Amino acid sequence: MSSEFAEVIVERWAQGELTRKTDEVAEEMPIAFVYHGVPHVVMLATPANLEDFAVGFTLSEGLVGKPDEIRSVEVTHGAEAADVKITVAWERFSALLQRRRNLTGRTGCGLCGAETAEDAIRDVQKVGPGPAVSTEDLHEAIEQLGSMQPINARTGSVHAAAWVIPGRGIQLVREDVGRHNALDKAIGALVRAGTDFGSGYMLITSRASFEMVQKSATVGISFLAALSAPTAFAVRLAEKTGLTLVAFARRDRHVVYTHPGRLR
Repeated sequence: MSSEFAEVIVERWAQGELTRKTDEVAEEMPIAFVYHGVPHVVMLATPANLEDFAVGFTLSEGLVGKPDEIRSVEVTHGAEAADVKITVAWERFSALLQRRRNLTGRTGCGLCGAETAEDAIRDVQKVGPGPAVSTEDLHEAIEQLGSMQPINARTGSVHAAAWVIPGRGIQLVREDVGRHNALDKAIGALVRAGTDFGSGYMLITSRASFEMVQKSATVGISFLAALSAPTAFAVRLAEKTGLTLVAFARRDRHVVYTHPGRLR
């Protein structure tokens, strides 16, 4: 069975005719993040690219400050769930114990399991200068992304996060049933490849909600483009951190909400 989708038998009704066929639906599974043997949070996610997910989540949630503070990641797949065992620098683990969550992160949740508003709305430093992006480059990437989502092409139900380098197009795509999970997976894959976050920008198929801006800014991404709408909370954070936020990005149009100077 694929870790990304499953085949099910369905009854399909169309134009007065009923047929029985095989359909493909996206997989969704509890993924437990365990730090030094201590359960931290359970996320519902597509059970693929879990090493990327663990690295991206650990960084974008501010559980560590630098990639080299993540010491190891080990994934164990079960029939109905997966465990991801992560070790980090000891001083980071001590701080992590103070904000231990051990709650379930639903597929659509954003600030999953944060116990206090202070935990959820943590301070994020201003982003760096980042890339200069042309309007032509942005719209070419949007056009390109449509053919680079294999799970969504089969199931029609997952989000994608794509890393784009101006002049070179999309370099990497990660998909997941959760929009924030897809972003974490893309971040983790880039970190594991030693990517400089100042060299490109992130394109997401979902709305630009607060946690999408927060995760991006936390790791130093300075340009975030979303195919759907932003929220006011996200716009305020993007403005504060210096991040360029573009939304309603389509093949022939877009709206710039903050810091338009990076987009030519």
